[in-house]
Amino acid sequence: MVSPADVLTERLQRALVAAFGGEYAGTDPVLRPSQFADFQANVALALAKRLGSNPRAVATTLVEHLDVADVCVAPEVSGPGFVNLTLRGDWLATQATGQAADPRLGVPVQQPQLVPIDYSAPNVAKEMHVGHLRTTVVGDALARTLEHLGHRVVRQNHIGDWGTPFGMLIEHLLDVGEDSEAAKLLASDPNAFYQAARAEFDADTDGFADRARRRVVALQAGDPDTLRLWQELIDLSTAYFNSIYDLLDVTLTDADLAGESTYNAELAQICDELEAAGLATVSDGALCVFLEEFTGREGKPVPLIVRKSDGGYGYGTTDLATIRHRVRDLHADRVLYVVGAPQHLHLQMVFAAARKAGWLPDDVEVVHVQIGNVLGADGKILKTRSGAPLRLRALLEEAVERAAAVLEEARPELSPEERGRIARQVGIGAVKYADLSVAHDSEYTFDLDRMVSLTGNTGPYLQYAAARIRSILRRAEEGGVSPVNGPIVQTEDAERDLMLALLGFGDVVAGVGAALEPHRLCGYLFDLAQRFTTFYDQCPVLKAPEPAVRDARLRLCGLTLRVLEQGLGLLGIAAPERM
Repeated sequence: MVSPADVLTERLQRALVAAFGGEYAGTDPVLRPSQFADFQANVALALAKRLGSNPRAVATTLVEHLDVADVCVAPEVSGPGFVNLTLRGDWLATQATGQAADPRLGVPVQQPQLVPIDYSAPNVAKEMHVGHLRTTVVGDALARTLEHLGHRVVRQNHIGDWGTPFGMLIEHLLDVGEDSEAAKLLASDPNAFYQAARAEFDADTDGFADRARRRVVALQAGDPDTLRLWQELIDLSTAYFNSIYDLLDVTLTDADLAGESTYNAELAQICDELEAAGLATVSDGALCVFLEEFTGREGKPVPLIVRKSDGGYGYGTTDLATIRHRVRDLHADRVLYVVGAPQHLHLQMVFAAARKAGWLPDDVEVVHVQIGNVLGADGKILKTRSGAPLRLRALLEEAVERAAAVLEEARPELSPEERGRIARQVGIGAVKYADLSVAHDSEYTFDLDRMVSLTGNTGPYLQYAAARIRSILRRAEEGGVSPVNGPIVQTEDAERDLMLALLGFGDVVAGVGAALEPHRLCGYLFDLAQRFTTFYDQCPVLKAPEPAVRDARLRLCGLTLRVLEQGLGLLGIAAPERM
């Protein structure tokens, strides 16, 4: 199969050369979807002035030299100079047949790049809250998609595993006992452990605060016993992280952990190199990088602090070590930071400083994939009634419960075990899809009732579409009909519209990889499911007028199912067998 957009682009570029000369080779025909045809080429509007003509005359000349009779019905010039292109049904059917035979369903394999992706990044000994949801889900969808396009993705879970709070946490661990039930809370309810440690620090019973401060010094000095206790805290917290990742069905593992502590040994060298290069200077006792392009209210450069006045290091230092590692040691071609939007200025300063230091070459692309907030019904950042960040586990468990309630009413005949399994797939899929279906840098309102609905642009709607097709194919097989191979044909407009949507799959997935926007894939899958519904309503499948038409439509159903499953899989969303 070939992409309709690619074929039309190539034919239009050939026609531009034939009509206007070789200097127009490679000109972008400005091909776009159209409400009046399948596509429209808008290149005449851009070329008219250059050619000293009017756009409609340019479009007419272009059409006269355009050879697309095997692909399209006769092109039309409309409006001020649009070239409308409508694909032939038989050509679409041939391409759809080829797509069905392609294990990749038309998704290209691109020139591979090494792409580290920084995402999720929770803090040790703290509960993951709703603020971690989007960076985890968006980052994982991008990792899956880029891998499918042929890139080598290096997942980087930059957890917060270093700093002054660990003195307090280690001393509290010793006070409660390493094997105590209180210590095990870290694997199930980290906030309870952290808050107990904080309370002990604030109360300062038996000199706890001084012990905690001394423990920080011992940790930074590499004291073996302190490091052992620190590692125990990390291991317990990692068990908690993994329980959330398992519930969310994301691909992060222990091998992907690359926390702040990873770079401790490099921080002094980072500062030395910046000073030696004349990029860092001491200001008010702190070592800072001043970048002219980042200024404050009075027009003065905003400092990127790399060593604090007390000799400690901050996020800026660690982030510079991180980007240097990803380029120098991992040999990255493209680095993605799936991080909250409020960090944009900080990250841009880090990237600029790294480029000036020579750690981030111009041929390495670095992108902040900005993550917007999740809002409650009141339009404010989603929190509990007490004002605390909403626990992610509680939110996900409630989503599964809502899905279970819907299933219990709709499918009472299912066994409790099967209903529970489907409820988890639907509930988690609903939350992930709601997150992924809006632009990653936009805010959205968290509404579980809408998320688990089987109607509208929701995850369950797409999951139900896939389950519905499986039901059709099962009934066909039970009736002795199993048309595995053979051509797909077009007899009705609804078939044609469905084929056109299916053939756009590869371009959409490639577009997600280029623009780093999973919501494009969500929008595509929703449109595909809607077109399938129209097709199924207008084109009888199992009761088709003749066996050949029935078999072709079953093959079209099978192709649609595969594209839906693959698309949902790239988003990290399961497609239940039944719903």
